[in-house]
Amino acid sequence: MSRVLGAALVGVDGVAVEVEVRISSLLPRVDIVGLPEASVRESGARVRAAIAAVGHSFPDRRVTVNLAPAGVRKSGAGLDLPIAIGILAASAALDGERLDGLGLVGELALDGRLRPVHGALALALAARDAGCRRFIVTAGNGPEAALTPGLEVLVARDLREVVAHLQTGAPLPRATAARLDGSQESTPDLSEVRGQERAKRALEIAAAGSHALLLRGAPGCGKTMLARRLRGLLPGLDFDEALEVTRVHSAAGHIREGEAIAATRPFRAPHHTASTAGLLGGGNPPRPGEVSLAHRGVLFLDELPEFERRALEALRQVVEQRQVAVARARISCVFPADFMLVAAANPCPCGWRGSGVRDCRCDDAAVARYAARISGPLLDRIGLHVAVTPVAWRDLDAPPTGANSGDVGARVLAARRVQERRGAELRLRGNAEIPDACLDTLVDATPEARALLGRAVERLGLSARAAHHVLRVARTVADLAGEKRTGPPAVAEALGYRDDTAPA
Repeated sequence: MSRVLGAALVGVDGVAVEVEVRISSLLPRVDIVGLPEASVRESGARVRAAIAAVGHSFPDRRVTVNLAPAGVRKSGAGLDLPIAIGILAASAALDGERLDGLGLVGELALDGRLRPVHGALALALAARDAGCRRFIVTAGNGPEAALTPGLEVLVARDLREVVAHLQTGAPLPRATAARLDGSQESTPDLSEVRGQERAKRALEIAAAGSHALLLRGAPGCGKTMLARRLRGLLPGLDFDEALEVTRVHSAAGHIREGEAIAATRPFRAPHHTASTAGLLGGGNPPRPGEVSLAHRGVLFLDELPEFERRALEALRQVVEQRQVAVARARISCVFPADFMLVAAANPCPCGWRGSGVRDCRCDDAAVARYAARISGPLLDRIGLHVAVTPVAWRDLDAPPTGANSGDVGARVLAARRVQERRGAELRLRGNAEIPDACLDTLVDATPEARALLGRAVERLGLSARAAHHVLRVARTVADLAGEKRTGPPAVAEALGYRDDTAPA
């Protein structure tokens, strides 16, 4: 009998798994119990071949492997290594006392080599929380797992090195944690956008307060160009945010070997044919979707009306709760989804309505049906609506004008620091996160500003949710201007972004 500590991935979180191995005098067979998925059930064949490849004999008796806790489904090949070590310890090939405080994760090749697994950071965190002091992983997972505070991470190339370490104390290299240097990969600069001053101002406000943004305009007027420059206006990731992003992308298998930590904010732009599961997450086992891969970054939905209606309606809850709860008959997971939403849409099916470039071929009924693909409740949750019109050639051919991303980013950073200090008790990262119960206190609108908002609500027919988003946007406008209170000019500018038919 032996016990070895491993870990399995459930969603984007790791779960410590105690691998219990018992060898009994029954007919030779390997039984793996404890709700294993197919990839875990198949580990018996891999482990048998790997043990033979490193010069040890596989027990010619009944081998029973129990994966505890039995109520959690285990998937992936990361339990291969702890199962192999458990079998060797149960057959007295290893000293079981050397396994105290040790965790192991790794996929075994038939020749005994160790292969990396997904979610090494989450697995290491789970092992540490279960009392593990040392953790053995593959060289490819070492820098990522070593990000775990308070855990000694060792790396091995194959099963033979792990066995030698446990038999004779042969040293294993210690993994070096990757460092966050704060550098940003090359991103397009805002100064490259000709014209579109109102849209660029909306980008600045969105970045400063983490507000959702909708760009409407004809094809080729610059909607995608603008959206792709938003990430360059955002502050760099701090270490805690980088760990969050790394954990999600590693669980999804998007961290390449040698890239142990995400140093830049993600920018995700799924195609409009993406399924609901692909956008929000799901599958068997559940995997993070695009909204979670955009965590702490930007999610750009181009051609918003073309997305599945079901996916868009589900997105409403995600935008407010900033997480996705995936519930299935056999498993439930919660994926983080704190992102900035930027969407783009044409004004009509053909795209040319009101552009002044080509004649629109759509009748009023077609335009109404196209606009109805985006529900009112979803539009209410988008704080900034901007009409983007085509830019004349003389402006396109002119030298770049306006502020660059660095200058705008500095103003954004200053405004965000003001917001963090103001919402420190609630741990708010931006004005878009201000809860309704705290609007009066944190927005601090003047009586004249509130009176202006009241008249606008009645004239424009805004819902209560839309009015609250106007207040949040107005607070961001005031922060960018360095004003302590939210006055009528800030509210007036915020109201201008509720009417997406206004000229650009």
